[in-house]
Amino acid sequence: MSCSNTTIPAADHGGATAITAVHPEIIQTHILKRLDGATLASAGSAFSQLRALCSEENLWRDICNSTWPSTTDPILRHVISAFPSGHRSFFSDAFPTIHHHRPRQGPQEEHHHHHRRRPSPSPELISAVDILYGEKLIYSKVIVSETASGWFLSSPFRIDLLSMKETVPTPVKFDGDEATTVAHLEEHLRLSWILIDPSAKRAVNISSLKPVNIRRHWLTGDIKIRFGTVVDGGGISDEEVVQCSVVAMCEGKEGGELHVREVSMQVEDVDGKTMNGKDSMVILQDAMERKRKKREEGEAKEGYKKFVEYKKQWREIKQRRENRLDMACIAGGITILMAFFTLVLLGSERGRIYFSHLF
Repeated sequence: MSCSNTTIPAADHGGATAITAVHPEIIQTHILKRLDGATLASAGSAFSQLRALCSEENLWRDICNSTWPSTTDPILRHVISAFPSGHRSFFSDAFPTIHHHRPRQGPQEEHHHHHRRRPSPSPELISAVDILYGEKLIYSKVIVSETASGWFLSSPFRIDLLSMKETVPTPVKFDGDEATTVAHLEEHLRLSWILIDPSAKRAVNISSLKPVNIRRHWLTGDIKIRFGTVVDGGGISDEEVVQCSVVAMCEGKEGGELHVREVSMQVEDVDGKTMNGKDSMVILQDAMERKRKKREEGEAKEGYKKFVEYKKQWREIKQRRENRLDMACIAGGITILMAFFTLVLLGSERGRIYFSHLF
Protein backbone atom coordinates (compact mmCIF):
# COMPACT_ATOMS: atom_id res chain seq x y z
CA MET A 1 0.00 0.00 0.00
CA SER A 2 1.32 3.39 -0.94
CA CYS A 3 0.94 6.25 1.50
CA SER A 4 2.80 8.86 -0.47
CA ASN A 5 0.22 11.48 0.52
CA THR A 6 0.93 11.01 4.23
CA THR A 7 1.83 14.37 5.82
CA ILE A 8 4.32 14.61 8.65
CA PRO A 9 4.15 17.83 10.67
CA ALA A 10 7.63 19.28 11.01
CA ALA A 11 6.92 22.45 12.95
CA ASP A 12 4.45 23.95 15.36
CA HIS A 13 2.11 26.00 13.20
CA GLY A 14 -1.42 26.69 14.30
CA GLY A 15 -1.39 24.03 17.02
CA ALA A 16 0.34 21.26 15.00
CA THR A 17 2.83 19.19 16.97
CA ALA A 18 6.48 19.43 15.93
CA ILE A 19 7.97 16.15 14.67
CA THR A 20 10.68 16.33 17.33
CA ALA A 21 8.00 16.29 20.03
CA VAL A 22 6.48 12.99 18.88
CA HIS A 23 7.81 9.89 20.58
CA PRO A 24 10.00 7.79 18.23
CA GLU A 25 8.03 4.62 18.99
CA ILE A 26 4.79 6.32 17.91
CA ILE A 27 6.43 7.53 14.68
CA GLN A 28 7.69 4.04 13.88
CA THR A 29 4.48 2.23 14.81
CA HIS A 30 1.82 4.58 13.50
CA ILE A 31 3.55 6.49 10.70
CA LEU A 32 6.61 4.86 9.20
CA LYS A 33 5.13 1.35 9.03
CA ARG A 34 2.32 2.72 6.88
CA LEU A 35 4.69 4.03 4.22
CA ASP A 36 5.90 2.15 1.18
CA GLY A 37 9.61 1.90 0.42
CA ALA A 38 9.82 4.85 -1.96
CA THR A 39 7.95 7.17 0.43
CA LEU A 40 10.00 5.98 3.40
CA ALA A 41 13.23 6.76 1.56
CA SER A 42 11.93 10.24 0.70
CA ALA A 43 10.90 10.89 4.31
CA GLY A 44 14.35 9.93 5.56
CA SER A 45 16.05 12.33 3.18
CA ALA A 46 13.59 15.18 3.69
CA PHE A 47 13.61 15.26 7.49
CA SER A 48 16.87 14.98 9.36
CA GLN A 49 14.96 14.03 12.53
CA LEU A 50 13.60 10.95 10.75
CA ARG A 51 16.83 9.78 9.13
CA ALA A 52 17.79 7.36 11.90
CA LEU A 53 14.24 6.05 12.31
CA CYS A 54 13.85 5.57 8.56
CA SER A 55 17.04 3.52 8.46
CA GLU A 56 15.86 0.83 10.88
CA GLU A 57 16.69 -2.63 9.50
CA ASN A 58 13.47 -4.22 10.76
CA LEU A 59 11.42 -1.57 8.98
CA TRP A 60 13.15 -2.18 5.64
CA ARG A 61 13.04 -5.95 6.09
CA ASP A 62 9.25 -5.78 6.48
CA ILE A 63 8.98 -3.59 3.38
CA CYS A 64 11.12 -5.99 1.32
CA ASN A 65 9.14 -8.99 2.58
CA SER A 66 5.81 -7.39 1.63
CA THR A 67 7.12 -6.20 -1.76
CA TRP A 68 8.91 -9.45 -2.63
CA PRO A 69 7.76 -12.48 -0.58
CA SER A 70 10.79 -14.41 -1.85
CA THR A 71 13.00 -12.30 0.44
CA THR A 72 11.67 -14.25 3.43
CA ASP A 73 13.69 -17.24 2.24
CA PRO A 74 16.46 -17.99 4.82
CA ILE A 75 19.15 -18.17 2.11
CA LEU A 76 18.24 -14.75 0.78
CA ARG A 77 17.87 -13.19 4.23
CA HIS A 78 21.41 -14.29 5.06
CA VAL A 79 22.75 -12.80 1.80
CA ILE A 80 20.88 -9.50 2.25
CA SER A 81 22.21 -9.14 5.79
CA ALA A 82 25.71 -8.77 4.28
CA PHE A 83 24.66 -5.79 2.08
CA PRO A 84 26.15 -2.43 3.22
CA SER A 85 22.84 -1.27 4.75
CA GLY A 86 21.06 -4.60 4.79
CA HIS A 87 17.51 -4.63 3.44
CA ARG A 88 17.62 -0.88 2.77
CA SER A 89 20.51 -1.36 0.30
CA PHE A 90 18.72 -4.31 -1.26
CA PHE A 91 15.54 -2.26 -1.77
CA SER A 92 17.45 0.63 -3.36
CA ASP A 93 19.02 -1.85 -5.81
CA ALA A 94 15.94 -3.92 -6.65
CA PHE A 95 13.01 -1.48 -6.59
CA PRO A 96 13.88 1.11 -9.28
CA THR A 97 14.49 0.23 -12.91
CA ILE A 98 17.90 0.14 -14.59
CA HIS A 99 19.06 3.40 -16.17
CA HIS A 100 20.85 2.90 -19.47
CA HIS A 101 21.67 4.82 -22.62
CA ARG A 102 19.61 3.69 -25.60
CA PRO A 103 21.09 4.21 -29.07
CA ARG A 104 19.66 7.45 -30.42
CA GLN A 105 19.49 6.70 -34.13
CA GLY A 106 19.63 2.94 -34.28
CA PRO A 107 22.64 0.74 -35.05
CA GLN A 108 25.42 2.14 -37.20
CA GLU A 109 27.25 0.56 -40.12
CA GLU A 110 30.62 0.89 -38.40
CA HIS A 111 31.29 0.67 -34.68
CA HIS A 112 34.31 2.03 -32.86
CA HIS A 113 33.60 0.00 -29.75
CA HIS A 114 35.46 0.32 -26.48
CA HIS A 115 35.43 -2.95 -24.59
CA ARG A 116 34.70 -2.75 -20.90
CA ARG A 117 36.97 -4.23 -18.33
CA ARG A 118 35.44 -7.54 -17.34
CA PRO A 119 34.45 -7.65 -13.66
CA SER A 120 35.78 -10.29 -11.31
CA PRO A 121 33.88 -13.55 -11.84
CA SER A 122 31.26 -14.40 -9.24
CA PRO A 123 30.96 -18.05 -8.14
CA GLU A 124 27.16 -17.92 -7.95
CA LEU A 125 24.09 -15.91 -8.89
CA ILE A 126 20.87 -15.94 -6.87
CA SER A 127 17.43 -15.41 -8.40
CA ALA A 128 14.51 -14.20 -6.27
CA VAL A 129 11.30 -14.64 -8.28
CA ASP A 130 7.75 -13.63 -7.38
CA ILE A 131 4.67 -14.03 -9.60
CA LEU A 132 1.50 -12.21 -8.61
CA TYR A 133 -1.95 -11.81 -10.05
CA GLY A 134 -3.18 -8.45 -8.82
CA GLU A 135 -2.26 -8.39 -5.12
CA LYS A 136 -2.35 -12.19 -4.79
CA LEU A 137 0.93 -14.12 -4.73
CA ILE A 138 0.67 -17.22 -6.91
CA TYR A 139 4.30 -18.38 -6.89
CA SER A 140 7.59 -17.51 -5.18
CA LYS A 141 11.01 -19.15 -5.38
CA VAL A 142 14.73 -18.57 -4.74
CA ILE A 143 17.24 -20.24 -7.08
CA VAL A 144 21.00 -20.47 -6.56
CA SER A 145 22.96 -20.89 -9.82
CA GLU A 146 26.68 -21.64 -10.01
CA THR A 147 28.47 -19.39 -12.48
CA ALA A 148 32.12 -20.45 -12.32
CA SER A 149 32.27 -23.74 -14.23
CA GLY A 150 33.48 -23.98 -17.79
CA TRP A 151 30.14 -25.51 -18.76
CA PHE A 152 28.20 -22.49 -17.49
CA LEU A 153 30.53 -19.92 -19.06
CA SER A 154 30.43 -21.49 -22.53
CA SER A 155 26.78 -22.63 -22.63
CA PRO A 156 23.72 -20.51 -23.44
CA PHE A 157 22.71 -18.60 -20.30
CA ARG A 158 19.27 -19.71 -19.14
CA ILE A 159 17.67 -20.11 -15.72
CA ASP A 160 14.48 -22.19 -15.49
CA LEU A 161 12.05 -21.42 -12.68
CA LEU A 162 9.82 -24.50 -12.84
CA SER A 163 10.69 -28.19 -13.01
CA MET A 164 9.72 -30.31 -16.00
CA LYS A 165 6.20 -31.28 -14.85
CA GLU A 166 5.51 -28.37 -12.51
CA THR A 167 2.70 -25.92 -13.32
CA VAL A 168 1.34 -22.86 -11.54
CA PRO A 169 -2.43 -22.20 -11.60
CA THR A 170 -3.66 -18.66 -12.21
CA PRO A 171 -7.06 -17.05 -11.48
CA VAL A 172 -7.51 -16.39 -15.20
CA LYS A 173 -10.12 -18.50 -17.02
CA PHE A 174 -9.77 -18.93 -20.74
CA ASP A 175 -13.24 -18.48 -22.24
CA GLY A 176 -12.13 -18.64 -25.86
CA ASP A 177 -11.95 -14.88 -26.29
CA GLU A 178 -8.24 -14.28 -26.88
CA ALA A 179 -8.46 -10.48 -26.65
CA THR A 180 -10.19 -10.61 -23.24
CA THR A 181 -7.70 -13.12 -21.87
CA VAL A 182 -4.72 -11.07 -23.07
CA ALA A 183 -6.23 -7.90 -21.58
CA HIS A 184 -6.65 -9.61 -18.19
CA LEU A 185 -3.05 -10.84 -18.23
CA GLU A 186 -1.67 -7.45 -19.26
CA GLU A 187 -3.58 -5.69 -16.50
CA HIS A 188 -3.15 -8.06 -13.57
CA LEU A 189 -0.18 -10.41 -14.07
CA ARG A 190 3.04 -9.27 -12.37
CA LEU A 191 6.45 -10.88 -12.33
CA SER A 192 9.57 -9.80 -10.45
CA TRP A 193 12.93 -11.45 -11.13
CA ILE A 194 15.71 -10.08 -8.94
CA LEU A 195 19.28 -11.21 -9.58
CA ILE A 196 21.69 -11.03 -6.63
CA ASP A 197 25.47 -11.22 -6.73
CA PRO A 198 26.48 -12.28 -3.18
CA SER A 199 30.15 -11.52 -3.78
CA ALA A 200 29.58 -7.94 -4.96
CA LYS A 201 26.63 -7.46 -2.56
CA ARG A 202 24.55 -5.97 -5.36
CA ALA A 203 21.17 -6.78 -6.88
CA VAL A 204 19.10 -5.79 -9.90
CA ASN A 205 15.50 -6.45 -10.95
CA ILE A 206 15.65 -7.41 -14.62
CA SER A 207 11.90 -7.90 -15.06
CA SER A 208 9.55 -5.32 -16.51
CA LEU A 209 7.02 -6.32 -13.80
CA LYS A 210 4.17 -5.96 -16.32
CA PRO A 211 4.23 -7.92 -19.61
CA VAL A 212 5.83 -6.14 -22.56
CA ASN A 213 4.41 -8.59 -25.10
CA ILE A 214 1.75 -11.32 -25.10
CA ARG A 215 1.25 -13.62 -28.07
CA ARG A 216 -0.79 -16.79 -28.59
CA HIS A 217 0.73 -19.59 -30.67
CA TRP A 218 -1.44 -20.24 -33.68
CA LEU A 219 -0.91 -24.03 -33.59
CA THR A 220 -0.66 -25.09 -29.93
CA GLY A 221 -2.83 -22.34 -28.47
CA ASP A 222 -0.24 -21.67 -25.74
CA ILE A 223 0.12 -18.06 -24.61
CA LYS A 224 3.66 -16.69 -24.54
CA ILE A 225 4.15 -13.81 -22.09
CA ARG A 226 7.36 -11.79 -22.18
CA PHE A 227 8.72 -9.59 -19.42
CA GLY A 228 11.93 -7.79 -20.30
CA THR A 229 14.34 -4.97 -19.71
CA VAL A 230 16.64 -3.51 -22.35
CA VAL A 231 20.19 -2.95 -21.07
CA ASP A 232 23.54 -1.87 -22.46
CA GLY A 233 25.53 -4.55 -24.25
CA GLY A 234 28.41 -4.22 -21.80
CA GLY A 235 30.96 -3.55 -24.54
CA ILE A 236 31.37 -7.24 -25.36
CA SER A 237 30.16 -7.13 -28.96
CA ASP A 238 29.17 -4.79 -31.78
CA GLU A 239 25.64 -4.67 -30.37
CA GLU A 240 24.89 -1.57 -28.31
CA VAL A 241 21.92 -3.06 -26.44
CA VAL A 242 20.68 -6.49 -25.40
CA GLN A 243 17.56 -7.66 -23.59
CA CYS A 244 17.17 -9.47 -20.30
CA SER A 245 14.07 -11.54 -21.00
CA VAL A 246 11.77 -13.53 -18.77
CA VAL A 247 9.43 -15.69 -20.84
CA ALA A 248 6.40 -17.46 -19.36
CA MET A 249 4.33 -20.03 -21.24
CA CYS A 250 0.67 -20.49 -20.26
CA GLU A 251 -1.67 -23.27 -21.29
CA GLY A 252 -5.31 -24.04 -20.62
CA LYS A 253 -8.41 -25.51 -22.17
CA GLU A 254 -11.41 -23.38 -23.02
CA GLY A 255 -13.52 -22.80 -19.92
CA GLY A 256 -10.68 -23.78 -17.58
CA GLU A 257 -7.96 -21.98 -15.68
CA LEU A 258 -4.76 -20.90 -17.35
CA HIS A 259 -1.68 -22.62 -15.94
CA VAL A 260 1.89 -21.35 -16.17
CA ARG A 261 3.95 -24.36 -17.25
CA GLU A 262 7.30 -22.78 -18.08
CA VAL A 263 9.20 -19.69 -16.94
CA SER A 264 12.78 -18.97 -17.98
CA MET A 265 15.20 -16.07 -17.86
CA GLN A 266 17.92 -15.40 -20.45
CA VAL A 267 19.96 -12.59 -22.00
CA GLU A 268 19.25 -12.16 -25.73
CA ASP A 269 21.24 -10.26 -28.35
CA VAL A 270 19.73 -8.32 -31.25
CA ASP A 271 19.66 -11.46 -33.37
CA GLY A 272 17.39 -13.10 -30.81
CA LYS A 273 20.08 -15.57 -29.75
CA THR A 274 20.67 -16.47 -26.11
CA MET A 275 24.10 -15.26 -25.04
CA ASN A 276 26.54 -17.54 -23.23
CA GLY A 277 27.14 -17.49 -19.50
CA LYS A 278 30.43 -15.61 -19.67
CA ASP A 279 29.10 -12.68 -21.69
CA SER A 280 25.78 -12.64 -19.83
CA MET A 281 27.54 -12.28 -16.48
CA VAL A 282 29.51 -9.29 -17.78
CA ILE A 283 26.26 -7.61 -18.85
CA LEU A 284 24.38 -8.43 -15.64
CA GLN A 285 27.20 -7.33 -13.35
CA ASP A 286 27.48 -4.11 -15.35
CA ALA A 287 23.72 -3.56 -14.95
CA MET A 288 24.03 -3.98 -11.18
CA GLU A 289 26.57 -1.15 -11.06
CA ARG A 290 24.53 1.28 -13.15
CA LYS A 291 22.33 4.08 -11.89
CA ARG A 292 18.68 3.43 -11.17
CA LYS A 293 15.64 5.58 -11.84
CA LYS A 294 11.96 5.61 -10.95
CA ARG A 295 9.82 3.17 -12.90
CA GLU A 296 7.39 4.92 -15.20
CA GLU A 297 4.13 3.38 -16.36
CA GLY A 298 4.50 1.89 -19.84
CA GLU A 299 8.22 2.65 -20.05
CA ALA A 300 9.27 -1.01 -20.27
CA LYS A 301 6.74 -1.75 -23.01
CA GLU A 302 7.91 1.25 -25.02
CA GLY A 303 11.52 0.13 -24.52
CA TYR A 304 10.64 -3.30 -25.87
CA LYS A 305 9.05 -1.77 -28.99
CA LYS A 306 12.19 0.28 -29.59
CA PHE A 307 14.32 -2.83 -29.12
CA VAL A 308 12.25 -4.72 -31.71
CA GLU A 309 12.74 -1.81 -34.14
CA TYR A 310 16.45 -1.78 -33.35
CA LYS A 311 16.63 -5.52 -34.13
CA LYS A 312 14.97 -4.88 -37.49
CA GLN A 313 17.47 -2.15 -38.35
CA TRP A 314 20.33 -4.38 -37.23
CA ARG A 315 19.16 -7.20 -39.53
CA GLU A 316 18.98 -4.75 -42.45
CA ILE A 317 22.56 -3.60 -41.76
CA LYS A 318 23.80 -7.20 -41.58
CA GLN A 319 22.00 -7.99 -44.82
CA ARG A 320 23.68 -5.03 -46.55
CA ARG A 321 27.07 -6.15 -45.24
CA GLU A 322 26.46 -9.69 -46.48
CA ASN A 323 25.34 -8.36 -49.87
CA ARG A 324 28.51 -6.27 -50.17
CA LEU A 325 30.60 -9.31 -49.24
CA ASP A 326 28.79 -11.43 -51.82
CA MET A 327 29.38 -8.80 -54.51
CA ALA A 328 33.06 -8.59 -53.56
CA CYS A 329 33.35 -12.38 -53.82
CA ILE A 330 31.62 -12.41 -57.21
CA ALA A 331 33.82 -9.57 -58.48
CA GLY A 332 36.92 -11.37 -57.23
CA GLY A 333 35.84 -14.59 -58.92
CA ILE A 334 35.21 -12.81 -62.22
CA THR A 335 38.63 -11.13 -62.02
CA ILE A 336 40.34 -14.47 -61.44
CA LEU A 337 38.48 -16.09 -64.35
CA MET A 338 39.36 -13.23 -66.70
CA ALA A 339 43.00 -13.45 -65.68
CA PHE A 340 42.97 -17.20 -66.25
CA PHE A 341 41.45 -16.95 -69.75
CA THR A 342 43.87 -14.16 -70.61
CA LEU A 343 46.78 -16.39 -69.73
CA VAL A 344 45.29 -19.22 -71.73
CA LEU A 345 44.86 -16.99 -74.78
CA LEU A 346 48.37 -15.58 -74.44
CA GLY A 347 49.69 -19.09 -74.11
CA SER A 348 47.85 -20.17 -77.24
CA GLU A 349 49.17 -17.21 -79.28
CA ARG A 350 52.76 -17.82 -78.20
CA GLY A 351 52.42 -21.49 -79.12
CA ARG A 352 51.13 -20.66 -82.58
CA ILE A 353 54.02 -18.27 -83.18
CA TYR A 354 56.55 -20.84 -81.95
CA PHE A 355 55.29 -23.59 -84.22
CA SER A 356 55.11 -21.23 -87.25
CA HIS A 357 58.87 -20.58 -86.87
CA LEU A 358 59.64 -24.29 -86.76
CA PHE A 359 57.76 -25.12 -89.93
